[in-house]
Amino acid sequence: MHKRLFTAFALFLSACTGMGQDGRGYPSLAKRPVETARVGGEVADRPDPVSNPAPADPDLAKRLADLSAQADKGRAAFDALYTDAAAHIRGASGAAVSSEAWVAAHVDLSRLEQARYDSVYALASLDTLYAERMKALAEGKAEGGASEILAARDVALATVDAQNDRVDALKAVLREP
Repeated sequence: MHKRLFTAFALFLSACTGMGQDGRGYPSLAKRPVETARVGGEVADRPDPVSNPAPADPDLAKRLADLSAQADKGRAAFDALYTDAAAHIRGASGAAVSSEAWVAAHVDLSRLEQARYDSVYALASLDTLYAERMKALAEGKAEGGASEILAARDVALATVDAQNDRVDALKAVLREP
């Protein structure tokens, strides 16, 4: 029994050695030349569209203004409902799950979620717009606009993050089912 165990252990250890069958060690994890070569020859370096911005075209500027206005609309709607909804939700903090106060608090939470739809939608649209613009810049089909999109996105993201934090704080006071 011990002889079989020793033989199996010896075979196992031989499989764990650092040499391959050809006498060399394991292959390197570094990139191989084929992984770094460019298809179709060398490509001239292009300027970074974010660090070297060109001004946005008028259509993009209008789209950004519309999405920023939509984010502001969502922020204003959320802020208008927040004070009353937060008071009702905090008032239901000790309520039993499925009680009338608990259900009313969840209705208020739903109203808050609905009120922030415009700001969340604007953020998602800005993300999509940025991805599309970066693709167009990489393909040489557009110039500039990436930094303007990022600036508008940062503002919308701050709005959505603040709304998320406020909603999460209200959800935390309610009992879980």
